[in-house]
Amino acid sequence: MEDKYSVESAEALANEALRLPISEAVPVYEKLLATFPTAAKYWKQYVEAHMAANNDDATKQIFSRCLLNCLQISLWRCYINFIRKVNEKKGLEGQEETRKAFDFMLGYVGSDIGSGPVWTDYINFLKSLPAQNSQEESQRMIAVRKVYQKAIVTPTHHVEQHWRDYENFENSVSRALAKGLISEYQPKYNSARAVYRERKKYFDEIDWNMLAVPPSGSLKEELQWTAWKRFLAFEKENPQRIDTVSANKRISFTYEQCLMYLYHYPDIWFDYATWHAKSGSIDSAIKVYQRSLKALPDCVLLRYAYAELEESRGAIQAAKKVYESLLGDGANATALSQIQFIRFLRRTEGVEAAKKYFLDARKSPSCTYHVYVAYATMAFCMDKDAKIAHNVFEIGLKRFMHEPGYILEYADFLSRLNDDRNIRALFERALSSLPPEESVEVWKRFSQFEQTYGDLASMLKVEERRKEALAKISEGAPSLENSLQDIVSRYSFMDLWPCSSNELDHLSRQDWLTSNMKKKFEKSTLTNETGQISNSNISSKFIYPDISRMVVYDPKQKPGLTTPGLPSTSPLPSSGASSLISTSGIPPVPNVIPKALPPSLASFIASLPPADGPLPDVDYVLSICLQSNLPVAEPGKLATQPQVGPASSDVSGSSKTHLFKPRDRQHGKRKDADSMS
Repeated sequence: MEDKYSVESAEALANEALRLPISEAVPVYEKLLATFPTAAKYWKQYVEAHMAANNDDATKQIFSRCLLNCLQISLWRCYINFIRKVNEKKGLEGQEETRKAFDFMLGYVGSDIGSGPVWTDYINFLKSLPAQNSQEESQRMIAVRKVYQKAIVTPTHHVEQHWRDYENFENSVSRALAKGLISEYQPKYNSARAVYRERKKYFDEIDWNMLAVPPSGSLKEELQWTAWKRFLAFEKENPQRIDTVSANKRISFTYEQCLMYLYHYPDIWFDYATWHAKSGSIDSAIKVYQRSLKALPDCVLLRYAYAELEESRGAIQAAKKVYESLLGDGANATALSQIQFIRFLRRTEGVEAAKKYFLDARKSPSCTYHVYVAYATMAFCMDKDAKIAHNVFEIGLKRFMHEPGYILEYADFLSRLNDDRNIRALFERALSSLPPEESVEVWKRFSQFEQTYGDLASMLKVEERRKEALAKISEGAPSLENSLQDIVSRYSFMDLWPCSSNELDHLSRQDWLTSNMKKKFEKSTLTNETGQISNSNISSKFIYPDISRMVVYDPKQKPGLTTPGLPSTSPLPSSGASSLISTSGIPPVPNVIPKALPPSLASFIASLPPADGPLPDVDYVLSICLQSNLPVAEPGKLATQPQVGPASSDVSGSSKTHLFKPRDRQHGKRKDADSMS
């Protein structure tokens, strides 16, 4: 299969296996189930193929592989049918084996909402058992009664039928005894029936034919994830108010069913294990984590969660094995796994163990500057050893001088030591070796340091050097120009500013304008009167807009006011519209602009509120609207024919081409609506 998890390819393989003899179909099924190990329908198809060929041993092996991971009623009913078939001629021994199989089955899937037929089959099986004497008859009736009483308190599709059958059964045995038993179980049955109705709402939202595929972010997958989360939340509320053991068993069953479909979702595995741990069943949580690592071997998050659980219960060696599995052979270990293992060793085995591993990790080709920073920070903050931390940073500096992130971390460490002399030396060493495009953050931190701890002369000197260095990589940026933004930067602290928010906005706009003005003057391309760029190096097929009239929008700017150094934003006079528009790159008006407007349109325009910001040329816009060939409906049709869709969708969608279609006299007869325009 091209796509390993392609549902279409999987269905094609399953259909192909159906047409093959079992000997040839086995490798096809194995390949299919290796990809979809929780697909109960494929397991059922596989086992039925062996059953049809009377391969009892192979059938038993397949059931042992799939039953506990695929809690689906149809597959389990196939299992019980196989057990009954194998034991039907074995007499009392076979009957006992079948009874055990029923108990085993109902112990796992008896709480399923679709398990009603299984309960019925078990009851009928018990009723069919022979009784040689009154004692055996009494034992048989007791067994049937117990199964009935479990069935009527289980919220299934058949709970009402089970209740009616139970009433008939008790009345057939003893009317006197039936009255007391029925009155005792009536409230329990009513509760089960009410819970069934609620449970069915969640059950119906789930796609029970879905295959377990890795999440791709599709809407269907998200809806299924949400449906399962809601179903799990419902079961955790214990709506039937049953005992804790039974409630936990039902919740666990729901999680197992959920994993059949959301097998590749790490959050479901984590939720399941966490629920077990909070319920006091640490061993069950560990088993869930172990299963999750087999299902998702590349999921690092689940490994950390598993190691955390082992460490929290004191199983240090078990947790260490999990960390070692993340490290692999060491050569391919990630920097994060090395850091977390150092921290784990520091917590569990002490300082020397962490130091020993750090010395080994330094030799790994996958060791990054993050490992040095993590170990140095741990030595400084946890072991209170500033000398070792300083030595680690210095050793790392020889290897990671080209990493701005490492320089900044080292500077933070020196700041904690109040070592301003070495901080300046560090910045100078780093900036002398870093290329300009990678030194932006280092220069920024150097400036901040001088603004906080330096004198005025050193502060201004670093600012000038910073501008000179960054001017080489910032196209059009003012290299040595001073602005009020420099004062803002120097005299701000945290969220305290030396100016109002309006002043800050104004300064930001001015900086933006200055930067763009520089770019405009430095460009070698010239624009002609129509706004098209006349650079011979640029293809003539590209039409560029005229940006000479572009302004920075200011909501407080009133019509008619101008920004210094920029064109006016007031509307163009209609008398000279044609000439002005033609020089700005807008096509000239095709015909004379009409001066007289219909009264209704004039009234509408007069009622419009004043607009803030640049205004359009109203006469030009109206001339385009009035000269467009708009379709006009025939009289009387607007009232009788409903509109198919909103007008806005027609104009903005693919059908807008026919609404403003120019007149065409060369293509046959026109419609009546066109002739009316």
